[in-house]
Amino acid sequence: METVLFTIFIVGYILYQLERKTRRKRYRRKKFTAYKAPLPKQQSYELRSIQEASINTELSGSAYVVDGDTIVIQKTQIRLFGIDAPEMNHPFGKDAKWAMISLCKGRNIRAVIVSQDTHGRTVAKCYLPDGSDLSAELVKLGLAIDWPKHSGGQYRDLEVPGVRVKLWLADARQKGHMHIWEKYDADNNSNPTSQ
Repeated sequence: METVLFTIFIVGYILYQLERKTRRKRYRRKKFTAYKAPLPKQQSYELRSIQEASINTELSGSAYVVDGDTIVIQKTQIRLFGIDAPEMNHPFGKDAKWAMISLCKGRNIRAVIVSQDTHGRTVAKCYLPDGSDLSAELVKLGLAIDWPKHSGGQYRDLEVPGVRVKLWLADARQKGHMHIWEKYDADNNSNPTSQ
């Protein structure tokens, strides 16, 4: 009797393992083929036309300031066109945010959408009610630098002398020296009292 029960147990266990293996193979096949399969032509065309339609549209309203080069208007996060401001945890990051707050506070900001960046954020040229370019104003204050790769050098003449030395981390990012960023972040995360 014991050998029969033992045999039934072994057969059941083997069947269970085989079923489990089959399930894993099916799951892997589904998981990876979904990423490899290209979109059908009709669907990719619809996605492209939606993205193209959103470019060169305008938003306006009060702005919530995220950091020195990012605002939110009508629930749309907008990256300012053509400039680079320091991140919040980098030197002068908080100054850049407060400058942006003082420029935008109580004003109706108009954003002309230009494109979408590689991170999926909306990129726009933003204007104050008097028609001044918000990116240009921040560069003139010495709290952002021109990003020639994106602006074509449009704001370079507005930079204050020595601003690239002052905003050295933003300048390093533009030059592709991300190891400098990583080292700075690692040093400041390991020693929070130095901030």
